[in-house]
Amino acid sequence: MTSANGATSPGGTASVRQAVADAHRREWASVLAATVRVTRDLDLAEECVQDAYAEALDSWTRQGIPSRPGAWLITAARHNALDTLRRASTLQSKLHLLVEPVAPSPAVPDDRLRLVFLCCHPALAIEAQVALTLRLVCGVTTQDIAKAFLVSEPTMAARITRAKKKIAMAGIPFRMPSPNELPDRLDAALNTIHLLFTTGHTAPAGAVLTRNDLAEQALDLARMLRGLLPDEREVRGLLALLLATHARRATRTAPDGRLLLLEEQDRSAWDRQAIAEAHDLILGALRGPGPGRFALQAAIAALHATAPTWDDTDWDQILVLYDELLKAWPSPVVALNRAVAVAMVSGPAAGLAEIEILERDRRLTGYRYLPAIKADLLRRLDRKADAAAAYEQAIALADNEAERAFLTGRLAEMTGPESCE
Repeated sequence: MTSANGATSPGGTASVRQAVADAHRREWASVLAATVRVTRDLDLAEECVQDAYAEALDSWTRQGIPSRPGAWLITAARHNALDTLRRASTLQSKLHLLVEPVAPSPAVPDDRLRLVFLCCHPALAIEAQVALTLRLVCGVTTQDIAKAFLVSEPTMAARITRAKKKIAMAGIPFRMPSPNELPDRLDAALNTIHLLFTTGHTAPAGAVLTRNDLAEQALDLARMLRGLLPDEREVRGLLALLLATHARRATRTAPDGRLLLLEEQDRSAWDRQAIAEAHDLILGALRGPGPGRFALQAAIAALHATAPTWDDTDWDQILVLYDELLKAWPSPVVALNRAVAVAMVSGPAAGLAEIEILERDRRLTGYRYLPAIKADLLRRLDRKADAAAAYEQAIALADNEAERAFLTGRLAEMTGPESCE
């Protein structure tokens, strides 16, 4: 039943908690962006939004879940903000994000993208830009952001705090950058959206493999960015990469939650419309000299997505693309993924040699996929004791339960009775 104002009848605590959790996943960015417009202060806005979610638990239990939870939360957060500002000794101390008259900027249909560009101001370091956007725009926990950046949670919390203070001290306004300012912020925005998608595609921690809400937020932002900058090749590349990767979302786990490797997935269940859209975007992104990192990553993802079977995967072409990607983006994570392609083209021993180089480099220390990939290559070489040691190391680093279960199963294969000679 619903009331005259559209709210459902008062319900149990469990259903209300679920509704609040759902609203946090879907509405956080919109509620925060609307509140920043009132406070012009990121810390105050975040505090008022958190209070609004806390109030929702009590109010929705007594009065029912509203038909438009996002609108309810925006109203509550704005009310909290106005109350705080009225109590402040001077309003001027809360105006350091004041929207100032500026040159005309492109129209943007969603405040979330304004928040992205606010957080991606060039006054901030790249790592701080991405971390702040994940925290404020996407509501990702500081713990999960720390895992994505391979740093401790206190280190990441301090980094986010410093970034917010710098925005306040610099008086950075909450508005879209003008056309001549966009190039300085575009790369950080692309990196942020990509990392958001990665955090959703494989959750750093928790009981499920994926956070589709985060992945779909990233897709929404990528589409908005393409509408803003339709001719930017790397914007096309990013959207193509997300589409080609997200097309497999329904097949990455079995009905019982077990992780399925790419070769095990039902390709007939992949989203062919998304793959076709990605293909069209890639053609434009690769056209011209020097394709960027997202265009090259999208091309790799598309080769996986369009192969009729696992055995038909064009690993030679994938390795060529990884070689180009490593030139455009000399990242140890790219080198790790390239090692997998090397193993598929030249055998697991060749791939293992690449892994050992990365281990000596030490930049991927603490990155769970390094020992996991090493373990798989050792397994394929029938070096069971060494593979077991690497699987144990990977399990110690994995906080996602689906990944831990998969790795534990592989470890059992290496140490069980059937593994004995």
